[in-house]
Formats: sequence, C-alpha cells, structure tokens
Amino acid sequence: MIGIVSYGGYIPRSRLNRMSAFQGMGWFAPAIIMVAQGERSFANWDEDSVTMAVAASRDCLKGMSKAEVEALYLCSTTLPFADRSNAGIVKTALNLKDNIVSLDSTSCMKAGTSALITALAAVQGGQQKKILVTAADKRETKTAYFYEMWFGDGAASVLLGDTNVIAEFLGSYSVSHDFVDHYRGAQNKYDYNWEERWIRDEGYSRIVPEAINGLFQKLGITMDQVDKLVFPCFFKAEHRAIAKKLGAGPEKLVDNMHEVCGETGAAHPLVMFVSTLEQAKPGDRILLAGFGQGCDALYFKVTDAIKNLPPRAGINGSLANKKTVDNYLKFLKFRDLIKTEMGIRAEAPTQTAMTTLWRKRKMLLGLVGGKCRKCGTPQFQKMDICVNPNCLAVHSQDDYEFADVPAKVKTFTGDLLAVSVDPPAIYGMVQFEGGGRFMADFTDCELDDVAVGQPVTMSFRRRVHDENRGFSGYFWKAVPVPKPKEAKKEAPAEAGPTVKEMFARMDKGFRAEKAAGIEVVFQYKMTGPQGGLWHIIVKDGKAQINEGEHAKPDCTLLMSDVDFVDIGLGKLNAMTAFTTGRLKIEGDMMKSQLLGKLFKL
Repeated sequence: MIGIVSYGGYIPRSRLNRMSAFQGMGWFAPAIIMVAQGERSFANWDEDSVTMAVAASRDCLKGMSKAEVEALYLCSTTLPFADRSNAGIVKTALNLKDNIVSLDSTSCMKAGTSALITALAAVQGGQQKKILVTAADKRETKTAYFYEMWFGDGAASVLLGDTNVIAEFLGSYSVSHDFVDHYRGAQNKYDYNWEERWIRDEGYSRIVPEAINGLFQKLGITMDQVDKLVFPCFFKAEHRAIAKKLGAGPEKLVDNMHEVCGETGAAHPLVMFVSTLEQAKPGDRILLAGFGQGCDALYFKVTDAIKNLPPRAGINGSLANKKTVDNYLKFLKFRDLIKTEMGIRAEAPTQTAMTTLWRKRKMLLGLVGGKCRKCGTPQFQKMDICVNPNCLAVHSQDDYEFADVPAKVKTFTGDLLAVSVDPPAIYGMVQFEGGGRFMADFTDCELDDVAVGQPVTMSFRRRVHDENRGFSGYFWKAVPVPKPKEAKKEAPAEAGPTVKEMFARMDKGFRAEKAAGIEVVFQYKMTGPQGGLWHIIVKDGKAQINEGEHAKPDCTLLMSDVDFVDIGLGKLNAMTAFTTGRLKIEGDMMKSQLLGKLFKL
C-alpha cells in the first residue's frame, strides 16, 4: 500500500477584507463588488512561496522522522529564483539530509498534482520510500481587478510513503492540453488572462470532466464510489455546475474556499485536499483533481491510520489563526504595488556574500546552533568553545536545531527609526528553553501583541531582498503566540422592533425625491421566527412594500430576521454582513446599493 503518510498546511495570518478593496477602488471598478465576499489571504511583506512552503512542510513533518525523507518536490508558479534550486532552500531550512533528491515543479497551475503523481510513481517503483511534496504560491495581480479578489496566498504539503499510510492511493488519470487560459512571460510580473467566459466554458467545464471521467473509466468506478470531490475553480457557480454534471451533489463537493482565503494557485488543489483530510474519517473516498493546461485526477481512500496522526495546525488551524485587515493600502504596500519613500537608512547595502551563505548555511537557513557533548548546554551560534562557564569545553559542539525548541521573549523594543515596511520594527532577545538565545526580529504581530515572558515560535522568513541583483536572503524570525482572549460579558439583550415594524419604518423613510427614473424590485428572504418573504416595488417615484414573493425581482437579499433588524437599526453594517456571509445577494447586486439611497431609517 502506498499513499499519503502525513499532511500539513499554511495560510498566512493576514486576511484582506475584500470589501475594503471595493471601498478603495469601487469608484474605478464597480463590478468587483460581484466577488467582494469574505476575505482573501495575503502573505506578510517578509513571506514568499519559499517561506510558505517551509511553514507547510514543517507542519507536515510533525511527528515524522526527517531522516527518512529521500526526496523533496517543490511546486509553485511564483518561485523567487529562476536559476537556483528553490527546493534546495526549503530542504536546507528543514534540515533534511544532504543525500536527497530536490526539484522544482513549476510553470503550470496543476504543478502540484502532477508532482504528486510523479512522486507516487517513484514510491510505488521503490526508488524512494518517503517523498515530501510541497506546493505554495503568491501570485501578483494589478489592483482593482477580479483576480485580485479571486486569488489568495497559501501552501500545503503531503508526505508520501508505503508505511503508516493514512490515505491509500488507488489510481490516477491525466490529460494534457495546451489550453491557454492565462500566461505570464518570463520577464513579466503579472498574468495575462483571457476572458472569463472562455476559461469557464472551454476550460474548467470541459477539461475537468474529461480527466475525472477518464479516471472513472480507468478504475471502473462511478461518482457513487466518491465521498468527497476536490477540485479548484474560482467561478463559484461553475464549480457547482461541474460537480452536478459529474453526478456529485452539494454534500460531496468540497468548497472552493473563496470566502475564507481565495484560490492559492498551484497550491490550491493540495490546500483543498489537506483541508478535506483534516475532516476525513476512515473509509472516506476522495477524488482530487488539479486543473491547468490539462487536468490530473487522483483517487484516494482514507485508512484507520489517520486516527493516529499527531496533531498539527493544518489548513483549518491556519484559517482560524487570522488577523482581518481592512486597510487596503497596507495590502498594496505589502505587495509592493505602491512606492513609498523609505528614507536614507533603506539605502544600506543588501548584497549577500555567497561564500558566507554557504559556510553558514545551517545556521542561517536551518537555525542550527550547537550543543555541548560534555555538559549538554545548547548555544546559538555554534562555536569552538562551550558558553557554560563551568565547562568551557573546546570543539565539543554537535549540531542542535532550534527551530522547534520552545522559546520566550526576554527583551523587546519597537523602533520607529529603523527601516520597516510595517513600522515599528519590533525586535528583541529570544530565550530558548534549556539554553541558547539570540536577537531576533518579530513578525506577524503588532507592538501591543508582545510582552516579556511571552511564548514565541520561530518562523522562516525573507530577511532582505536585493532588488538590484534579484536576490532574496532568508533567516528566522520570532512570532509571538497570541494571548488568550478574555471572555466579554454581554449585556442583556433589549427587545427591538419586529421585522414588520422595520418595513413600516422603511415605508415612512422612503425618499421619493431620490427615486426619479428608478424602477426596481427588491425581494427579501429571511430566516428565523419572524422570517418570511417580503418585496419592495419602486416605480414612478413611489415605493410599495408587500409580504410574499415577487415573480421577477431585480435583486434578492437573503439574511436572518435578526440581522435585517440590526442593519436597519445601524447595529450591523450592511457591508460587514455581506462580506461575512450573513447577507447574501442574488440577481443584480449593483441594484442593492440603491437601498441606502432610497430609504432613510
């Protein structure tokens, strides 16, 4: 039996409230409100595809023996180096052994699933016993664009092997087509995308079913033998339509994750797959497909061994550890889409000496220090003489990995004078449990998040980027563990107006002077004890509010009765309700914006 032995995932902590992008650029591109629901993940300014791949791989290797890993495949379309093994950087950061195969799989959205099939074949053939497949992407887009809304950043990792298999591999089927839905030239920063209808109708709708039906025919199965169907498609309606065409109901289709993180490029099939494995039970049969210049389809069956997998953050854990960002300009700065004055201190030399990087590669990329064989004292950096004053042994240091050792903040400061993309620059002394300390930068936090004695975890990050030479330098930073949130005592709820009373207020608050030339029908569908159907007809400068369903509404608003009342009272912001999924709008979404103009409560 071969298949998945372990899995891991990583979604950056920062999530852009998509509505903030619409609020910032809706004047220029009002149509982006159509995809402004929920949040999209975005990498911190010191993260890229390599750092996210390291984070997902570390999560995947929890409880696993790194010494058994014989190959590492890194999959991405946004690797920082065109001529340097990016997988080699990840391998060094993970402190994997030197006699290992490492390769980059790139240039296609299905790079992750294609590498997965290749790695499974290698394990099946006995060439390697354990292979780590990691996919990560951080795709750039221009501002005020649908793809800025659709995309997200993230990574996922799976360890393949032939022992302790948690999801048995039962077969695969692939098709390859030079179907160009988008492309990015070697010297270009952004994708060039063809029109959405072409991608939807000729791409996803034809090629994904072709591969999945091919798999069904090859293995002699049908959709009846599939419990979960996993494939990316950022067109939400088409995603459901393809599943329905294949015979999969809503209970089988895994959500495309648009509202919680967006599509993470070459990583997304694995991100969705890992998210599914996190909730899977023994016996579940999972069909995974990856789309891009063709399609790969793979079939797995979950085993009892999944119950014994050590705990890890995974995709769902990463999604829960989030910080919602409403500052659209901050997002743009983190993506280097706006140029700001960084001051004279930013002119300091950033060139990395390749000689030093090679000699100190374990320390710089792997956070490896030393541990005295004589007294057992760890220290960072590794040196010729033990730092223990009662020992001082010479040449007694063995390699000692600090990346996973518990640590705490010993001192810290917030520096507004230092160069920082996210000021103030926060740094200080980190003390490791059992011994060892060093001055570290802090990341994924604000100054108020840091305190002396607070636990931190270490995270592999981009330390510097040399724009002149196109070189990214990496090191490890400290991430404060979030403080426990104190439970807030809620005041007793006060009785408010009913739904019927709110509609009466709307009738009184109708602004006839604003309705000139407007003809629109709003349909309300509400759940809850006071829920039901209501519609408003605006025509000839008048508004008519009725109970029941209208035959042809222009715009339908779906929400709970409580949220409807709270929006009317100003307790709940309508934009917030929409972006968090509490308010859903069907039909002509642009017409819904007329409500604020026509009615004043």
